[in-house]
Amino acid sequence: MHLEHLNLVVQDLDSTLAFYQAAFPQWHVRGQGTQKWYGTERRWLHFGDDFQYLTFCDNGTGENRNLQTNTIGLSHFAYVTQNLDATVTRLAAAGFLHSKDGNNTQYRKNIYFNDPNGFEVEFVEYLSDLPNERNEY
Repeated sequence: MHLEHLNLVVQDLDSTLAFYQAAFPQWHVRGQGTQKWYGTERRWLHFGDDFQYLTFCDNGTGENRNLQTNTIGLSHFAYVTQNLDATVTRLAAAGFLHSKDGNNTQYRKNIYFNDPNGFEVEFVEYLSDLPNERNEY
């Protein structure tokens, strides 16, 4: 079993796509369209590869949860990258700066970004293939 996709309601689909295209240049738009959702017309888009993707649905309203509180909701989601520095450089070149530093160890390094909708995304690079080193707590 593995995670296939996340479905995120966003305020603006185009700015959201720009963030994730910078993070995942190897991914592409798999499909897109429009639909009515509880009386609201919205665009949707699947962005990913043949095995995993993110769904974005626009016209979201309200604010995302305050990440500096214990309010119930999504805290963050994380992706493993083979080159964290290159990921950070691509995101910075697209105008996105990291929101907080990670807890780097001898065997991994990580960093956090907030996407245009306030979802916190962690990027992690493992510097070891050994589970007991990668998962050092």
